[in-house]
Amino acid sequence: MSLTIHHLHLSQSDRILWLCEELSIPYTLKTYNRDKQTSLSPESYKELHPIGTAPIIQEGSITLGETNAIFEYILTKYGQGRLVLSPDHPNYADYVFWLHHVQGTLQPALNSTLTASEGDMMGQVMKARLNRSLDMMNSQLKTNEYIAGDEFTAADCMMMFPLTTFRLFVPFSLEEYPFIVEYLHRISEREGYRVAMEKADPGLARPITAVVNLNK
Repeated sequence: MSLTIHHLHLSQSDRILWLCEELSIPYTLKTYNRDKQTSLSPESYKELHPIGTAPIIQEGSITLGETNAIFEYILTKYGQGRLVLSPDHPNYADYVFWLHHVQGTLQPALNSTLTASEGDMMGQVMKARLNRSLDMMNSQLKTNEYIAGDEFTAADCMMMFPLTTFRLFVPFSLEEYPFIVEYLHRISEREGYRVAMEKADPGLARPITAVVNLNK
């Protein structure tokens, strides 16, 4: 059986490609363009899985959605202990936290605050949560090369999308977070990252600087 990644252009499914590239896992890539009118996924993508959102993978009779579920599936089935930290590792708690923090807190906060109307109470709550998240991330990266410590892990593969590709949709500044910006530059130099991002969206320049310039 071969693993098939269904990648919606300009979406978080790009990190599934990256995870596979870092693990040197062979896969078949099928890409889908966003609807020109709505910028949402096309019907052909929505029909792949009941959840209807990116990412989605298939292997044999299995069709699986949800980023964290796909990460767990790939790491457990193919990782052979790579890109994860074991429970007896001193940074295990950091690894688990950051692996799940992106989907659990960071992206929901971004989605809420960057689309909220002025004076929206929930938007203000989520903005505060976003600021705490970025502050904590910046502090973590001040003393660590990677998000869970000195080792590159799957948590790093989870981290890049909201800080890069997502900012093409709704630009936001990272000027207050210099250690996050340094981290983005370090990660963007990885061969696995470069190969995966070019396969996902050929020619797309993802922002890794503090300020997003969409005119470039």
